[in-house]
This record gives sequence, structure tokens and C-alpha cells, in this order.
Amino acid sequence: MSYIPTVEQARELVMRYNKEPFHLQHAETVSKVMGEIAKRYDPDNEQFWAAVGMLHDIDFELWPEQHCVKANELLHELDVDEDVIHAVVSHGYGICSDVEPVKYMEKMLFAVDELTGLIGAAALMRPTGISDMEPKSVVKKFKDKKFAAGCSRDVIRKGSEMLGMELNELIALTLDAMRA
Repeated sequence: MSYIPTVEQARELVMRYNKEPFHLQHAETVSKVMGEIAKRYDPDNEQFWAAVGMLHDIDFELWPEQHCVKANELLHELDVDEDVIHAVVSHGYGICSDVEPVKYMEKMLFAVDELTGLIGAAALMRPTGISDMEPKSVVKKFKDKKFAAGCSRDVIRKGSEMLGMELNELIALTLDAMRA
């Protein structure tokens, strides 16, 4: 019988396959951002959004070349619900997965995964961190391709298009969620 993990169960699974503080922190950040955004768009499923955010990179540390493929296998072996697996695997759409994000939550995960990295990097450059960061500061960093070069601007742009959101709107939403 498949199950939808709680955020705590998802955290335990992530910690089983990830030890690097960076990867664990990224999972926590994306989980919290997804949970915060769910409060606005799908409040009855806040825990689901947060658990998916926690699990999205479960396979990345051990199997970076098989990212999303290995997650699909692991989560099936662990008897995790198919909706969770689809959401996790679809966040790599066009990069390491051919599973397309269909639900709004999946499109949001696709977009905020990379965006949280860009915002986090920008916050490290500021004495006040994220607390008073404005979307225009993030847009400036977004346009600088050398800054946080590992954060794909194409994925962020594609994610905002999938969501039907202007880039500034997505950035403001993600900033607010990260501050919360």
C-alpha cells in the first residue's frame, strides 16, 4: 500500500541518502518554500507540497548522473505514492527527466528549485541577507550570468512561463516564502 510521506518522514528519507550539509539545507529550503507557497495556492495540501519539496533531490548526492531516474526507482521501492513520485521526477523535466510537470504544484517546484539557489546566493552577498532583499536585486543577479552560474536561468524562466507568472512575480513570491 503506497503512502504519502509526512515532512518528517520525507526528511528521514532524504537523510538516508544525503549527508552533505549543502544538500540537506537545500532540501529544507525548498520544502519550506513549497509549504509557504501552498498556503496561498493549495492550503489543504501544504504538507504534501512541503514533503515533495523535501524529497525532490533525494537521489542527487549519490547518483548525480542518474538524477530523477534513481529517485523514481528509490521512491517506488519505498512504496511512496505515485503523485509524490511524479512531482519529484517532473522537477527535472527537460534536464534529466522526460516527465513533464502537469499540476500547478509540480510547475512551482520546477521553478523554485533553481530560484531558491539564486536567491540564497544573492543573500550571501548582502550584510542583511534576505530580510530586506527586493525582487529587483534578484533580477539584477539573474541577468548576471556569471553570478551563481550553476543556477539555470532557462529553467527559472521556463518555470515562470509554465506558471503563467511574470518573472518578477515569481521572484517576489519566492522571496516572501523564503523570508517566512
